[in-house]
Amino acid sequence: MARLIAALIRHGDYHQLPDTPSAHQPYRLNNAGETQAQEGGQQLHDMIVRNDWTLVPSIDSSRLLRAWQTAVIFADGLAGLTPSMPQIVSYDELAERCVGSVANLTIAQIEAVLRQDPRVSDSPADWKADSHYRLPLQGAESLLEAGERVAAHLSQSMAALSTDGPDRVKVFVGHGAAFRHAAYHLGVLAFEQLRQLSMFHCRPVMIEYLPGGQWHHVEGDWKVRAEFNQFTD
Repeated sequence: MARLIAALIRHGDYHQLPDTPSAHQPYRLNNAGETQAQEGGQQLHDMIVRNDWTLVPSIDSSRLLRAWQTAVIFADGLAGLTPSMPQIVSYDELAERCVGSVANLTIAQIEAVLRQDPRVSDSPADWKADSHYRLPLQGAESLLEAGERVAAHLSQSMAALSTDGPDRVKVFVGHGAAFRHAAYHLGVLAFEQLRQLSMFHCRPVMIEYLPGGQWHHVEGDWKVRAEFNQFTD
């Protein structure tokens, strides 16, 4: 029976608005992000060759521009592993946590909106990092809800792959917090690890889909946060 392995790729660094917690910003990769994607694509290429894995010739990507650009660069770096260029398919389900109607406002502006709304109680001081907290605004979701959405996509995509033939790797390009919270829902990370860990830009984290829908970590390092480091992703 073939092993089925998902490669989780956090997008590269991008032109991000300062002090703005929305991850639905529409901006492109910066120069550093493009370099990160090139290096990450080579790292994944070497990992696949070293383990004698077969690459699934389609890459699932978040629709956000920085993720799609990262997927394009990875496809270029992995092109020699498949008979034809890997195809990129974009999905809403792989987006980062949505803050709803205050998307792309600054933290100060969001907190001012909340104070002005008589229906809203005070938000936690660390609301951005609170996995359970959902802003009480149209379209908002919690980090755990975003992770559940991503986890469902990963499970459905991997379950659809054949287990006949060689071991397979499928690439998913998305966002750090949503991937980490998905990993919690999939049983790969414990809840207390969600604040302790992050993801490196474009460095693959490999998790294996097992019969019965179980998952486990195979290869690739999570990024360990410095103690008391501010939660930013």
